[in-house]
Amino acid sequence: MKENGSGDKNSGRGIPGPTNPMVTPLLTDLYQFTMAYAYWKARKHAERAVFDLYFRKNPFGGEYTIFAGLEECIRFISNYKLSEEDIEFIKSSLHVPCEDGFFEYLRGINCSDVEVYAIPEGSVVFPKVPLMRVEGPIAVVQLLETPFVNLINFASLVTTNAARHRFVAGKSKTLLEFGLRRAQGPDGGMGASKYCYIGGFDATSNVAAGRLFGIPLRGTHSHAFVSSFMTLDEIKDKSLRKKASKSTCKDFVSLVQTWLNKLQKSKSLRGVFAETNQSELSAFISYALAFPDNFLALVDTYDVIRSGIPNFCAVALALNELGYKAVGIRLDSGDLAYLSCQVRKIFCCIEKEFGLSGFGKTSITASNDLNEETLDALNKQGHEVDTYGIGTYLVTCYAQAALGIVFKLVEINKQPRIKLSEDVSKVSIPCKKKIYRLYGKEGYPLVDIMTGEDEPPPKVGERILCRHPFEESKRAYVVPQHVEELLRCYSAGTSGKAREPLPPLKDIRERCIKQIEKMRPDHMRRLNPTPYKVSVSGKLYDFIHFLWLNEAPVGELQ
Repeated sequence: MKENGSGDKNSGRGIPGPTNPMVTPLLTDLYQFTMAYAYWKARKHAERAVFDLYFRKNPFGGEYTIFAGLEECIRFISNYKLSEEDIEFIKSSLHVPCEDGFFEYLRGINCSDVEVYAIPEGSVVFPKVPLMRVEGPIAVVQLLETPFVNLINFASLVTTNAARHRFVAGKSKTLLEFGLRRAQGPDGGMGASKYCYIGGFDATSNVAAGRLFGIPLRGTHSHAFVSSFMTLDEIKDKSLRKKASKSTCKDFVSLVQTWLNKLQKSKSLRGVFAETNQSELSAFISYALAFPDNFLALVDTYDVIRSGIPNFCAVALALNELGYKAVGIRLDSGDLAYLSCQVRKIFCCIEKEFGLSGFGKTSITASNDLNEETLDALNKQGHEVDTYGIGTYLVTCYAQAALGIVFKLVEINKQPRIKLSEDVSKVSIPCKKKIYRLYGKEGYPLVDIMTGEDEPPPKVGERILCRHPFEESKRAYVVPQHVEELLRCYSAGTSGKAREPLPPLKDIRERCIKQIEKMRPDHMRRLNPTPYKVSVSGKLYDFIHFLWLNEAPVGELQ
């Protein structure tokens, strides 16, 4: 990874720099620097401020979101440093002469006095609940707003999209992310591969993501590989060594043709297999000779049932005779439900007729612009697909462009602040808060509750009043059987608090999977999910409305 404007990748406080070298202090909106100068000019720049980062509405018509992108935020602030080139560019971009003292101030910023409290990455989260609470000098924290929102927005959106696909597909299916070629540029492709893996996908086709993040890689061949072959005569080296011995099959092509003849004469298949496309057969044999232990064939280049499947089976049976086991087939077009069922029947017939244990369970992979709705439709129709390769609709988050993350000031100099709006959904919840998740008798989360920082925490077995932040009539008593505090310290600043370690990617993925399993099924379902309750304590409710009335100007009718 190249060095960037933040300094060396391993500088800062022992935490590597951002994965993407474009994530530097300049990755922000110009108005963050204009506000920083105005704060500095007014001598307010060092005032201690608290900001909440949250979103207002769950994506994709659902009732949950997966929080992701936290690690990149911590990497960013742990290595935050404006270079001289950065400062010169800022100076030229502000369009008005600024005092030299301001640029000297910028040189000294390193975020060492910024505290970050966050819900662990990979958690199920809900609207209005702060995903991150950022505390520090107001000018510094303001400079972090745009990069934090940028790093969390797409990460959480695509992770949620992946989790939704996983939920619909079911635990038993293998999910492969094939979206690199359709992603919004290299950054979108790399981010999508990482966050789809967190969201529950098993592997990616993206080689760079495999190297950088340690994500398992999967992929075989395309239609171009199949159609590039013309005849069996193109296969020059026909030999293949037997897997369990030193002997070699000198003419693997002839062995495949022998098996193809057997299949064409098979009574159980009743003449399903007739003449096949020989150029396709040549491609399959060539691929099997290169990867005898990993033979997975794309079978729809010409005709799935009449050519692709018999050619695959002939090669697979020849491999089996030499001690190898074919992986399976991929369907990339046509009626996936019908074709997968037909292919499974053929595999089972071959297993029975030729006594090949396990051949009936040969893997069937489906691709072809799949999305959440397609997976749901396949489930309803009935199918025999084991693995899904999903790309465009997954990595581009085609169903929703953005999550709508916001970053709002909630306290300055220990004085709570509120942002008002005629749209109640845009009214912020003031003051520094603690967040708890309350669990019921069945082990499912019941409600998230926000309290003032100084309020005592909810206790197991003790009744607590949970109120909707803005609707007076929506309230309920809850007797929690388990209480989980959600915010943890990931950057301690100068507070001396213990900092949570950044977990490896596999642990974040595992957390995501377990979090979804913890949720009540009606909150997670695709259609008409039950909204999850987000509440505030009675004391915080009263304070919100006191501050609201105090800050809102009183109108006058004439």
